[in-house]
Amino acid sequence: MPPLVLETPDLLKDYVGRELALTDWLPLTQERIQQFADATEDHQWIHVDRERAQRESPFGTTVAHGFLTLSLLSHFMHQALQVRSGVRLAVNYGLNKVRFPAPARMGSKLRARVTLASLKEIRRGTQAVFSVTVEVEGGEKPCCVAEWVVLYFS
Repeated sequence: MPPLVLETPDLLKDYVGRELALTDWLPLTQERIQQFADATEDHQWIHVDRERAQRESPFGTTVAHGFLTLSLLSHFMHQALQVRSGVRLAVNYGLNKVRFPAPARMGSKLRARVTLASLKEIRRGTQAVFSVTVEVEGGEKPCCVAEWVVLYFS
């Protein structure tokens, strides 16, 4: 699905409470999981030891770190929304709430549903709160649900 393209962040006001996008599927490879483990020094066996995960994990294979799925929000947001002008700088301001309801198994595919939960004017810009649900292809529950706060400075 192509991103929602807006000329200015002011036009976001028309989308409060609405789903902005359902992104494309992203394959979750062991290589990506390993790179994240190396970058964060989190080498727990459920993420990096495929043989042990097959034998001992209730998931039957390695799984992505919850923080890996969370870090993919930037990738998914780029697919969901682009503001052409009126933004000097967009800043990740933080998260209001994050949960990891289900595992993201290696070899699965992930995508995100992005909804604009709220919007408010701030000094020199706009604060947007996005509700993002990261789905696993064929999964009953999402692997990540987050409220993400982004500041758009004009």
